Amino acid sequence: MTADMAVLVRDLGAESEVVQQMLGGLEPADYDRATPADGWAIRDQLSHLAYFDTMEILAIAEPERFLAATDELLEHGNSFVDEIAKKYSHMPAGDLREWFTTTRTRLIAAFSALNPRTRLPWVGLEMSAASAVSARLMETWAHGQDIADTIGFVSEPTERLRHIAHLGVSSFAFSHRLHGIEVPQAAVRVELVSPAGAVWRWGPERSADSVEGSALDFCMVATQRRNLAETGLAVHGLIASRWMSIVQAYAGPPGRGREPGGFRRGQR
Repeated sequence: MTADMAVLVRDLGAESEVVQQMLGGLEPADYDRATPADGWAIRDQLSHLAYFDTMEILAIAEPERFLAATDELLEHGNSFVDEIAKKYSHMPAGDLREWFTTTRTRLIAAFSALNPRTRLPWVGLEMSAASAVSARLMETWAHGQDIADTIGFVSEPTERLRHIAHLGVSSFAFSHRLHGIEVPQAAVRVELVSPAGAVWRWGPERSADSVEGSALDFCMVATQRRNLAETGLAVHGLIASRWMSIVQAYAGPPGRGREPGGFRRGQR
């Protein structure tokens, strides 16, 4: 089934509005507040989003220039995301917010004009335009969660989590390869309860390995915003247990994950 690009772009816009809502309540000094991501302040979360929005626009409009820029970026090795944060660490708060707002508006317009099946280059891989929108939505939600945790902002989870959950499930093989682990032949059954009460399912029904629980908890773990121990997810089987210890819905080098103890079980 072909992905509905209009729905994906709409949902990306809605997730972007959540970040804008949080930023609207911040003073310039708040941009320097430390977030749960080790070594990253709110400003680093925002510059990360703005920078990779800029890169995504380049991938759409000028793929060869994007690939050249990516080669330069990867010269920093696995620390390239931290290098980006350092580069923009002194940008004034107002300029940083304007950068995010402007590039996100441009990106949404660029995505809106694409066929969902159009292939786009990315950092170390290639993906469809539909997957690229989903990835930007996932990044927006994840980095927005770090900002929300920092300022005590709580918003009700939405059905947009399905995009993120699907990326998390789809990253099964990628997460293993990222850690140099042979990809298991057996599939994992994933059953998640959506914020609206629907049940989302992936994988064979009779699998010996499974993950069950709320979609919010799964997305928190898949984006490495919560430690598995801080969620109510039920994980059964050795394959599922190992996967959930390394699951990573986003591209790039292996994430650092989050140590347990930072949040109460089920805390948003």
